[in-house]
Amino acid sequence: MSERIADGVVEIDTLLGGWERVTAGYLVEGDAPVLVETGSQSSVPATLAALERLGVGAGDLAGIAVTHIHLDHAGGVGDFARAFPRATVYVHEKGARHLIDPSRLVSSAATVYGDLLDSLYGRLDPTPAERVHVLADGEEIVVGPGRSLTTVDSPGHAKHHLALHDSASGLLFAGDAVGVRLPDAGVLWPATPPADFDLEAACRSLARFRDRRPVGVALAHYGLLPEPAAMLDEAEDSLRRWAATAETAWREGRDIAEALQGDYGLPDSTDPAARARMETLNGVHSNAAGLRLWLERTHGQPAGD
Repeated sequence: MSERIADGVVEIDTLLGGWERVTAGYLVEGDAPVLVETGSQSSVPATLAALERLGVGAGDLAGIAVTHIHLDHAGGVGDFARAFPRATVYVHEKGARHLIDPSRLVSSAATVYGDLLDSLYGRLDPTPAERVHVLADGEEIVVGPGRSLTTVDSPGHAKHHLALHDSASGLLFAGDAVGVRLPDAGVLWPATPPADFDLEAACRSLARFRDRRPVGVALAHYGLLPEPAAMLDEAEDSLRRWAATAETAWREGRDIAEALQGDYGLPDSTDPAARARMETLNGVHSNAAGLRLWLERTHGQPAGD
């Protein structure tokens, strides 16, 4: 399933786990078209089929860019590098080595996801080093005359995170740096997973996004946000509130996940299927684990431990 969301920009539903409107990739059209986000390895057949329907053949795609190397964003990179032999693979400097040799990343993911790794996400095949281009902050990927994607180094969610700002449409492809808002759930949640979530870095990244004044913010989970300036403010407010709740619970020796669930859980009216998708993709327990690691890095152990 695909939808044109701006002139020269097509949103592709990568159908993680067969779920609709959970994970998105974006085709930026031009003389040298670029796919932003491949989705997971399990999503490769659906995404390839969508590109074929859009008329993108094996020799047509010039670039494959990922906002970061988490498997729901970059798990398909190795497969896509094979399918599109002329495409350059663009990635943050701190993620490049994991695309070339994904063994450590996959091993870590197996520990986190368990059986879900193969049943939902799949793994990650290596990409030849000569195909990988490390992106510097502010670098431009030229898509065509009058169109380039400018990189915005945006740590916080992950240290290997970057966003891409399209000069032609004004859209900012924000990965997970703004959070997760699944249409069927309708709530913007922060994404604060282990292992390297950092609150202040995340808020600085949101400030950088504001400074660029995008006309729209395109999330990987999922789609185009309305009123980008207001949503960026909401994203920072949510991050700081979740972090404050987590810190209070942590200092008091209470369970962080229970504290977050009590204050920010999805409304009771949320469709059970939508709730299950949100919990699997960006659940409270994963966010709580990331917040706990950030608190321990920042403050050491709480009093009484």
